[in-house]
Amino acid sequence: MKIKKILLAAILGISLISLSACTEDTKRSVKDFKSNWTGGLERTVQVYSNDGKLIKEYKGKIDIENKDDGTTKFDIDGKRVIIKNAIVIIEES
Repeated sequence: MKIKKILLAAILGISLISLSACTEDTKRSVKDFKSNWTGGLERTVQVYSNDGKLIKEYKGKIDIENKDDGTTKFDIDGKRVIIKNAIVIIEES
């Protein structure tokens, strides 16, 4: 009887872990972890002025941090870029 309960609990636990790995939240967490440990993801960052003109475009392995004050900070090619008061569009390659 005890063996059946243990076996049932193990199967239930494995099933729950398997199902939770399929959620979008889990996929985002895995991507965040990968980005943090590998120095970023292949991305294209476009910076626009408030009137819609393209100021600069960055391509490469980029690790991005967005702050609550609207500042975007990232590292590319060993250089740190900090952007304030601009529209930033980030696309993963």
